[in-house]
Amino acid sequence: GMVALLFLAVLTPAGAASAAALPVVINTWAFRTAAETAWRVLESGGSELDAVERGCGQCEIDQCDGSVGYGGSPDESGETTLDAMIMDGNTMEVGAVAGLRRVKNAIGVARKVIEYTKHTLLVGESASLFAVRMGFPYEDLTTQKSLSLYSEWLNQSCQPNYWKNVVPDSSKSCGPYKRPEKVAYKEERTSSQRSVHNHDTIGMVVIGVNGTVASGTSTNGAIHKIPGRVGDSPIAGAGSYADSTAGGAAATGDGDVMMRFLPSYQAVEYMRMGTDPTVACQKVISRIKKYAPKFFGAIICANTTGSYGAACNKIPGLTQFHFIVSSPLLSRPTEQVVDCI
Repeated sequence: GMVALLFLAVLTPAGAASAAALPVVINTWAFRTAAETAWRVLESGGSELDAVERGCGQCEIDQCDGSVGYGGSPDESGETTLDAMIMDGNTMEVGAVAGLRRVKNAIGVARKVIEYTKHTLLVGESASLFAVRMGFPYEDLTTQKSLSLYSEWLNQSCQPNYWKNVVPDSSKSCGPYKRPEKVAYKEERTSSQRSVHNHDTIGMVVIGVNGTVASGTSTNGAIHKIPGRVGDSPIAGAGSYADSTAGGAAATGDGDVMMRFLPSYQAVEYMRMGTDPTVACQKVISRIKKYAPKFFGAIICANTTGSYGAACNKIPGLTQFHFIVSSPLLSRPTEQVVDCI
């Protein structure tokens, strides 16, 4: 009877169409407290946007995996800076901040960009000034942990880093780098020793009981990034995308590669055409793979009926992708796994 059916829904291998029910909260990685927080917000009558803001904000507080929030992923000068965005799928409004310095609650600031400005994206020092105007405290984002990550990196000749074709040789030594007199392009040694888990954004999609969609992301970016670098997370359509007429998606992984393909926008467009969310996610990953076979990345997708899926690119160190789903069909936020393609 009904009980058996529900049981099936819980154990569906990803790849099979997921059972659909609303509301649904889906987020990247096994970030459970983020999922629980977002779900609680919905249960207590908060909006989908509130749920995304508070859910991703929970990861900023918890410093999820050291890759979200303060005290993680120091850049080449040792500073932690934050990127975040939030999107309202009813109005298609986006608020985003990039390279945010000395303010901890990046997605909170992104929400204020929607509420109090006609802009979409604010960056750097000026974004911090805006945040302070909006009542956010200035705080040091450096911790003992981020300082030690930074000094370890300096001690191992600044490896790995994101430079290429410069002098001195960036694969062996620290900068400051400049361009060589004569350009002799060498084959780029791709991501010499960048660890697979150097960059795990929280991305979240919330679909309310009426099919209203909101999405958001928060991250401290790629560890040892060149100061000024902005990845996919705060870019609408790349880091995440929400459209209440179709669905929502959020991406995680190597933003420098992924953002060029606007994967979240693409996934939502596939779902608009009626593509199953799992298949939509897979198609997006396959498309990037053609150009960057070894990229580290994954994407989550959910449509307005509450059906959802995910996909990831299979590389050594990432053969499966874990994400969390909260829905009325599950007694609590539940970790799900997909095999990478």
